[in-house]
Amino acid sequence: MIFNISISNSSSTFSIKQNSLLLKVFSDKEKLKYQLDEFLSSRNIALNSSLRKNFLRKDKSEIKFVNHEAKPDHVILTKIFADEKFDVDKFRELMSRTIINLKDENISNIQIELPHYKIFKDYYSSSEYYYQTFVEGIHLGNYTFDKYKSEKKDPRNLRINFSISSKEVKSAIKKGENVLNAVDFAKDLSNEPAITLTPAELVKRTNKELSKYGVQVTVFNKSELKKRKMNSLLAVAEGSDNPPYLLLLKYKPNKKAIKKIALVGKGVTYDSGGYSIKPSDGMIEMNADMAGASTVVGTILAAAKLKLPVELIGIIPAVENMISGRAFKPGDIISTSSGTTIEVKNTDAEGRLILADALEYTSKLKPDEIIDFATLTGACVVALGEFTAGLFTKNDEIAKTINESSEKTFEKIWRLPFWDDFNEGLKSDLADTSNLGPRWGGAITAGKFLERFVDKDIPWAHVDLAGPALKHKFRSYTEKYNTGYGVRLMIDYLGKK
Repeated sequence: MIFNISISNSSSTFSIKQNSLLLKVFSDKEKLKYQLDEFLSSRNIALNSSLRKNFLRKDKSEIKFVNHEAKPDHVILTKIFADEKFDVDKFRELMSRTIINLKDENISNIQIELPHYKIFKDYYSSSEYYYQTFVEGIHLGNYTFDKYKSEKKDPRNLRINFSISSKEVKSAIKKGENVLNAVDFAKDLSNEPAITLTPAELVKRTNKELSKYGVQVTVFNKSELKKRKMNSLLAVAEGSDNPPYLLLLKYKPNKKAIKKIALVGKGVTYDSGGYSIKPSDGMIEMNADMAGASTVVGTILAAAKLKLPVELIGIIPAVENMISGRAFKPGDIISTSSGTTIEVKNTDAEGRLILADALEYTSKLKPDEIIDFATLTGACVVALGEFTAGLFTKNDEIAKTINESSEKTFEKIWRLPFWDDFNEGLKSDLADTSNLGPRWGGAITAGKFLERFVDKDIPWAHVDLAGPALKHKFRSYTEKYNTGYGVRLMIDYLGKK
C-alpha cells in the first residue's frame, strides 16, 4: 500500500492542518463560475486569473495548485457533471487517480468536499452506495504489490475526511473498507508469483485468513481426491511436484439463510500449458491463472465481514499444470468422478478439466445456484477485450441480476450466446466428450464443456474473467496489478438475494 489510510466523515476540516490537501468537486455546470468564486472566497484561497480561466474551460476538468498564502497547502479543483459523459465509475476513478498521484507528495491530510447526492441520484441505487464509490476509489488507488522490491518506502499515514456528517457516509466508509480489504486479499493472491503461491500455499493462506471470520475450511488432499475418483483434476496436476488440493469453504450467517449459493473458482496456481506448451510471453502472467479462485476467496471473505444473510459454499480445485515424465498428454483419455470420459486434445485447456470434477462435486451439495469463475480462455479476451468478462448461462434471472450488479459496480460483464448447437464442436470419436472445440467460438464451447458437469436442475452461470482479472489499461486502478475482479460484483449480486 502507498499509505496507511484512515477515513472519517465530519463537518470539521482537515484542510487547516499542516501538509494538507483540499479536494473540491464542482458539479453544477450552470453555476460553476459563481460557485467557484464563492468557494475561493469562503476559504480565503487566492487563485490567479490564468488558473481560473483554465479551470473554466470546457476541455479542462481539473487543476492542482499550491496555496502559498495560507492553509490548505495544496488544492485540487475538479468538475464532474451529471451529463452524457458521466458514468458510475467517475468518483471511484477520481479518488484512485488522486491517491496514486500523491505517492511522492508530502501530504498527511486530505479534506474532500463531496458533491451532494441529489445531483447524481439517477445514477446510483442509494446515497450510501454513491458515497461508497469514493471510499472504494481511495482503497483501489492505494493498492500496491511491492513485497519483493528491495528498495521500497514504508507507507505513510494519511488521514482523509469527507465533508458530510451523516449516517449514510459513515456506513459507506465501513462497508467500503470491508469489501475493499477482501478485494486486496484477492489481489495479493493473484499477484503472488507461482514460486511462492503453490497449491499448498493457496490453501494455507486461505485457511488462515478466512478462519478468522468463522468460515469453515475443509481440505481434500491428493489421497482424498483419489478416493473420490477426481481423475480429471488429478491428471492436470500429475506433471507437477506440488500436489493438488480441493478446497471447500463454508460460510453460514447467524440467522437462517435466504439462499445457499455455491461459488467455484479455477485455482491453477501456474499454467505452463503442459505439453501443449505456451510461448514464453504467454507464460509470464500465468501465476494469475488462479484468479477465479481468488475471486471466490475474496467474495466469501467480504461476505463474512459484512455478515450477509446468504449461505455460501466455495469450491476451489488447486493445481499446477506442469511438464514432466508423469504429465498428461494430448491424446490421453481421462475420466471425471462420475465416470464421464474426456479425450484430451490440448493440455492447455486444463482449467475446464479441473472444474469438471469440481462442478460435479458442487452439484452433489445441492445449492440453490452455482456460479463458477475462471480465467478460462484467451478467446473470451479476443471477443470482449481486456476489461470485460464473459457471462454464460441459460438462466435469465441470474443473467439479469449479474448485469445489474455489473452496471452498478463497473466490473464489466457481457452475456454471450449459449445455444446447444455449440455442443457439436465437443464431440469425440474416442470418448464421451473432448476438452477442446473448434477454433471459432472458443469461449462458448469451453462453457458448454463445463455445462455437462453441472446438475441440470441447478441454476448455473459461468464467468470467464480471463481479461479483467489481469492487469490492463482501463482505469488507474487496473494498470499495474492483477485486479481482484469479481469480488465487488458478487458482493452486490449476493446483496440482492
